[in-house]
Amino acid sequence: MAEDFKLWDVICDGPYIPTKNVGDLPLTIPKTRKEYTDADRKVVEKHFRAKRILVCGIGPDEYNRISACETAKEIWEALQTAHEGITQVKQSKIDMLATEYEFFRMMDDESIQDMHTRFTYIINELCSLGEVIHRNKLVRKIFSILPRS
Repeated sequence: MAEDFKLWDVICDGPYIPTKNVGDLPLTIPKTRKEYTDADRKVVEKHFRAKRILVCGIGPDEYNRISACETAKEIWEALQTAHEGITQVKQSKIDMLATEYEFFRMMDDESIQDMHTRFTYIINELCSLGEVIHRNKLVRKIFSILPRS
């Protein structure tokens, strides 16, 4: 979105395919590239820019997951499924992390820094899955698990 706000629309909605009407019938068919207007080219170019940004932002292992994808939307959905899973998997991850958060305790041989790192990992994972916990609740949780010493 920082590159071009409309690129996100291309990723979410799929590529724009220029079409033309056929005769007097209410039938539209895709234009050939030779029939594209300058406006058509600009809109189609957005799809390729979105695709380039997605591909350039991933490593070689990730590239193997998306190399067969033809559109920016397909690439995004493949990456989303790989990292978040389908809706049921995502909800299971949220439930598991929420349980981990609820039962979170500082270990006996653990430093405050190590405990905070573990805690932050859980919170960041929940946040990346769309589960946001307000800061005041997080602070209360930390204070409640600190040892008296």
